[in-house]
Amino acid sequence: MIFKTVLYILSGLAILSVLLPFIKKDLWIFRVFDYPRLQKFTIIGVLSFLWGMFFWDTRLLIDYAIWITLVFSFFYLGYLILPFTPFGKKMIDRKAVDAGTETLRLLVANVYQYNASYAKLVQLVESKNADIVFLVETDQKWQEGVKSIKKNYPYCIEIPLDNTYGMLLYSKLPFLHAETNYLIDAEIPSVIVDVSFNGTAVRIYGLHPTPPVPQENSHSTDRDAEILMIGKMAHEYEGPCLVIGDLNDVAWSYTTKLFLKISGLLDPRRGRGMYSTFHAKYPFLRWPLDHFFVSSHFRLTDLQVEPTIDSDHFPISISLIIAAKDEENQLEADAEDKQLVEEKIEAGLNDEPI
Repeated sequence: MIFKTVLYILSGLAILSVLLPFIKKDLWIFRVFDYPRLQKFTIIGVLSFLWGMFFWDTRLLIDYAIWITLVFSFFYLGYLILPFTPFGKKMIDRKAVDAGTETLRLLVANVYQYNASYAKLVQLVESKNADIVFLVETDQKWQEGVKSIKKNYPYCIEIPLDNTYGMLLYSKLPFLHAETNYLIDAEIPSVIVDVSFNGTAVRIYGLHPTPPVPQENSHSTDRDAEILMIGKMAHEYEGPCLVIGDLNDVAWSYTTKLFLKISGLLDPRRGRGMYSTFHAKYPFLRWPLDHFFVSSHFRLTDLQVEPTIDSDHFPISISLIIAAKDEENQLEADAEDKQLVEEKIEAGLNDEPI
């Protein structure tokens, strides 16, 4: 039967997509399947239903094995997705804004270098009126295209590049310190900025590492190393801090979980939703690539995925207030986690994929 043959093939591919991420190697084929977790959950749910509907009375052992494996995979993926739904535990509390309370507002956007809708981005920046605007994939044309916002953002770091890894950071808040780093690759920048907010120094780490896809980087080594290096820096910094940008990693990957453990930062998505930002043009192929991770000094007042600016990413914004430090929901790194972090950073620095 053709239908059953197709079901065999699709089921085998779906099960393989669940198994491959268990192989903790940096080669892209193992890492890329971290991304479509919700899509895998949906597809496997449909396949499980079809097996149960049409072949529940089969006498073939292989049919039972496939069906049981699909059902187990469905519940396993559901368990992994649960923290990024309203049913999951929140890592950071939401707090209503009282009159006179100062909020720290940030906007992050991967503009897509070859996109020329500068006016849409400028309009969004003006409407959101954020304190910090961080743009990635920005070349010289983008720097020129958004220069009108500088009248309201007198403090800036501008690194226009034509390799899709340029970045522009604009701030209404005075810089206390600003630096540009090339932690892993001489062509991939990241920034560290200390801003003065309501009498407090707030540190912001902005990054945009390479994704593990063949046309960009065949391994996740560089991405993982850069993310984890920033995580260690954030852990060592004792004041309020945020890590922001297009991390080219999803919120539920084991690298991001390792980052949360080593940094002590919190993910405002948890317990609220996925807030998927990529791919803007394909609704079924969406996952969260653009992030805000915050220290335990912050409470959330708002988190939104913004309307399209004709990029392949949606912009994302957040509003926060500073409150008493609350470390209750931090993830803890054990000795094995710490060793793995060091191994991954060393692999990135030495360009030796794990």
